[in-house]
Amino acid sequence: MAGVITRLQVQKRNPQRVNVFLDGEFAFGVTLDVAASLRKGQHLSDAEIAALRSQDEVERAYQAALRFLASRPRSRAEVERRLAEKGHTPEAIAPALERLEAHGYVDDASFAAYWVENRNRFRPRSAAAVRHELRQKGVNVEIIRAALDEIDDEEAAWAAVVQRLERWRGLTKEQLAQKIMNYLARRGFGYETAQRIARRAWEQLQSSTDL
Repeated sequence: MAGVITRLQVQKRNPQRVNVFLDGEFAFGVTLDVAASLRKGQHLSDAEIAALRSQDEVERAYQAALRFLASRPRSRAEVERRLAEKGHTPEAIAPALERLEAHGYVDDASFAAYWVENRNRFRPRSAAAVRHELRQKGVNVEIIRAALDEIDDEEAAWAAVVQRLERWRGLTKEQLAQKIMNYLARRGFGYETAQRIARRAWEQLQSSTDL
């Protein structure tokens, strides 16, 4: 396929890509970034064409990853799985991930910290439950251990319950305890922690009723 570039044309349907014509015929397409090194009249050998296509595959994987990361941070393993599902080759995924990490877009330590903070703030869960979630997302055990230093199971359990206390007002002590035990068990908290939170919740409801 070696030949001379006779035309470089931005694609109508995707202006981020450029069609490359060799000796008057369409040869292949590349991203704008890859096309930036090309010029009309330039001769391309088979090896150079193969290298351009390889660069294009990496660039497409990189751009796909950025779109995936736009909604929220992701772990390295999540990004890798997503790119594989979208049909990108391992040869394109590996350098794309290296580039993402070099630019700070993928960082498992930052992701784990984000996940823990998000859970603490919006959906409190036990350290064990969060550990399981992060393992499912492919985060390294040592990174998880460091991130979980931010979780106090007792306070996380209380944070999960306190926002629901008012809707449970009016229950008997036994009903409240059962409700809390079940609620916290579903979020991975242990029996003893749930018992202490149930007592604390009952005491708070009683004290607020007495005022």
